[in-house]
Amino acid sequence: MNAFGRRPLLAGASGLLARPAQAQAQPLRVIVPFAPGGSTDVAARLVVPALAEALARPVVIENRGGAGGVMGTEAVVGAPADGATVGLFTVSPAVLNAIMHRKLPFETRRAVTPVSLVGTMPMLLVVGPHVPARSLAELLDLLRRSPRPLTYGSAGPGSINHLSAHLLAMRAGARAEHVPYRGAGLAIPDLIAGNVDFMIEGIASLAPHAKSGALRGLAVTGEARSPLLPEVPTAMEAGLAEFRILNWFGSFAPAATPAPVVAALSAGFQSAVKAPSVTARLAETGIDAVGSSPAELERFWDAEFRLWTPVVQAAAVALD
Repeated sequence: MNAFGRRPLLAGASGLLARPAQAQAQPLRVIVPFAPGGSTDVAARLVVPALAEALARPVVIENRGGAGGVMGTEAVVGAPADGATVGLFTVSPAVLNAIMHRKLPFETRRAVTPVSLVGTMPMLLVVGPHVPARSLAELLDLLRRSPRPLTYGSAGPGSINHLSAHLLAMRAGARAEHVPYRGAGLAIPDLIAGNVDFMIEGIASLAPHAKSGALRGLAVTGEARSPLLPEVPTAMEAGLAEFRILNWFGSFAPAATPAPVVAALSAGFQSAVKAPSVTARLAETGIDAVGSSPAELERFWDAEFRLWTPVVQAAAVALD
């Protein structure tokens, strides 16, 4: 757990960030539904000092890993709706778990309410050095004509890299074989060694391997090229229309949190994320800072459900 002390309000923000005395009297818990050291934890630790300053309130990070984000989400859902707890979720706890799990102890869309989209991270499509494809078009052609299905690694069934690669094969009109690992960190060495053929993973994890030549980057899945690998085109530039996949980091509060409290929390997140020093540090980790309103995150959340629901169904992923 990491705490940051009370700081003065940003100039001119006192009215915007007003909140009930009950919430003001206690620290804000930011629950990260994953273990320390992952991308969500890193994002939280980059944002929280500025968030504490914006809210003039102590903020603590609480890691609640387990069950692919379900345990951390449940901690947010079960917290008092008084503005003292938010979760920092990725696409897995915010969207994918709700689609895949048949026995979740809560209904995600009704159990939490959007606060602010903190940032997004594009994925990177890479192939192992043994794969002859040197462009996305060549990989798609290889997927279609290979006498054996190409294989792709992932962090496990239902992970965003599993579903992203499945979506790629769907768009190619081809079949690819899924090879799940117990985490992306175990899949990447096997990809380098030639035991699997390709992978789609967060750009921050794969960029060093693409830069070194150990892997070949073919496409970035965001709307624009990434400063981490500016020479790699977007999937849309490379000819795969509307192949836009993002991992993302959004803050959510318990569903019954009063609207004025949500608005105050959102204003704090927006102020923190848009601080130039925070934006720059997020960019160094491959995250594009956003800092949205609750309504903007609501619309983004809806679009993510529309994107991933048919992919999960096509991949036949169902978890108890």
